[in-house]
Amino acid sequence: MTVLYAAEKILPDSLRCKVVAVRLGTARILSSETEATRAQRMALIAFLIRIISAGIAFVSQIMLARLMGEFDYGIFAFVWVMVILLGNMSCLGFHATVIRFLPGYKAAGDNHLIRGLTATARIFALVSASLVAAAGAAFLYFFGDMIPDYYLVPTFLGALILPMIALGDVLDGTARANGWPVSALSPTYIVRPLLILIYMLIAILAGEPHTATTAMVAGLAAAYTTTVLQLLLISKRLDHTFDRGKRTIHFSQWFRFALPIFVIDGIGFMMTNADVLVVGFYLPPDHVGIYFAAAKTIILVQFVFFAVKAAASPRFAALIADNDREGLSTFAGQSARWTFWPSLGIGACVLLAGPLLLSLFGPAFTQGYSLMFILFAGFLAKASIGPAEALLNMTGHQKLCVGIYVATLVCGIILYLTLTPLYGLIGAAIATAAITVIETVLLHVAVRHTLGIVLFAFKFPFARADRKKAA
Repeated sequence: MTVLYAAEKILPDSLRCKVVAVRLGTARILSSETEATRAQRMALIAFLIRIISAGIAFVSQIMLARLMGEFDYGIFAFVWVMVILLGNMSCLGFHATVIRFLPGYKAAGDNHLIRGLTATARIFALVSASLVAAAGAAFLYFFGDMIPDYYLVPTFLGALILPMIALGDVLDGTARANGWPVSALSPTYIVRPLLILIYMLIAILAGEPHTATTAMVAGLAAAYTTTVLQLLLISKRLDHTFDRGKRTIHFSQWFRFALPIFVIDGIGFMMTNADVLVVGFYLPPDHVGIYFAAAKTIILVQFVFFAVKAAASPRFAALIADNDREGLSTFAGQSARWTFWPSLGIGACVLLAGPLLLSLFGPAFTQGYSLMFILFAGFLAKASIGPAEALLNMTGHQKLCVGIYVATLVCGIILYLTLTPLYGLIGAAIATAAITVIETVLLHVAVRHTLGIVLFAFKFPFARADRKKAA
């Protein structure tokens, strides 16, 4: 706010009015306690965290690439993507279940159900992810000769990380459902990347080799440190907010909701990370490193989408609980505009600086500059409709989302398997952008026909009475 006050004094009259409007709007968001401004405040905090985290992640990836070189960096990138993918899927949708049900229980004052839900989600995520990790370790033991030697040890270390990724996902959902964006986002997006880099540097200073295995050990230590600290923090806040006491468990209800979310998120994670995985299967690790660097650079645009989604999901749930159809329609349109326009501006800046940014990873990584334009086209398409899948999920249309993502995944598999072997990195990037556009079109049509909301950044939404259906 001090910066805005200073700007008002030195800017010409034509710009001073705009700065005053921004300052007053920001002050309103920070001080008001209406539902809309709470959501805006959460979006603003999430946005700031994503800005900081994007910078941290980008710098840490540059340093890791410089430390390891493109070959070992490619190994680390490929294995780490698999770890995040399997870890997020291992909680079987319970992270979203917490977001869906906790606000309603909180509004009803049912602390017994809140305690039962949060405890069940944690235990389920830990057990499920541990079983997945054990299955992965067994596969490596019996079928390790089918995998290139340089992937074996990093992959085994990755399996050990899975329980912490799954538990962290549930803790993230718990914090978001309570409107605690800092507790939700900072452990995953700020603390863990910093710790990976710090532990990696400590290992190298201690004489360990500059390899993907060393990086995975650093990732293992960082994941456990971050998740345990987040668990202690969230548990303390829950005890302070809802007190300790009896737990009521409606496991079958929660599980029925979680399973479609698991399928949706699983397909979504697959579509988000399939490009790196396919490149890893078809091409050598140095190509994976180049592709991952390009994707990590242009993905700076996506933090806007995730920031808005983090704030919008609990607000969608609250509006549904209040049966506020008009408010839901208005807020959905706002979320699309909050997503698209910042994404467009940030993306343009990133593309202009692309060659310089890629050169920071190392001379070989500038080969990925053309990939950034292709990937950005897909990101921008999805940004134009905002967090549409979150809207459908929170209004009870999980099965429809499953159908959309299954159709998109089938198209994606065909495109990846066709284009990547033929055109290499360019083919993988084209496939990624194409399936993102397909997903966007299907989600837009689904929201319009099920909720009567025209969810598009260039148009104010409206609710059509003849198409309103029960949320």
